[in-house]
Amino acid sequence: MGWLMFYAGITKILNPTWSAAGYLKGAKTFTGFYQWLLSPDILPTINFVNEWGLALLGVSLIFGVFVRLSSVLGAVLMLLYYFVILDFPHPNAFSYIVDEHVIYALVLIFFAATRAGRVWGLENWLSQKF
Repeated sequence: MGWLMFYAGITKILNPTWSAAGYLKGAKTFTGFYQWLLSPDILPTINFVNEWGLALLGVSLIFGVFVRLSSVLGAVLMLLYYFVILDFPHPNAFSYIVDEHVIYALVLIFFAATRAGRVWGLENWLSQKF
């Protein structure tokens, strides 16, 4: 899961022409909210949060540091991605209500609830050092 998020973020960072505008323009749910995110004052921040948020979420999950916080923020990000494409009840042609964004959000919530970084990551070791 960490590699998936890191890869999604780093490919956006390394592509200077990438923008969330194309994705947001196709919003099918909460169109007013997503159109507001497209405004020239806000879009650069949205692009930054998408690029670096995904990359840092991936790093957090890979190393098991700040997993609870990053998992909750990542789940929110996944739900924001989900609502853009949701044409109720079909998020895409092959899904009925649930697609990969919902699955990722649920896995991230599971990581946060089980404090996965303390069990399988470096978080427990770091908390003892500092």
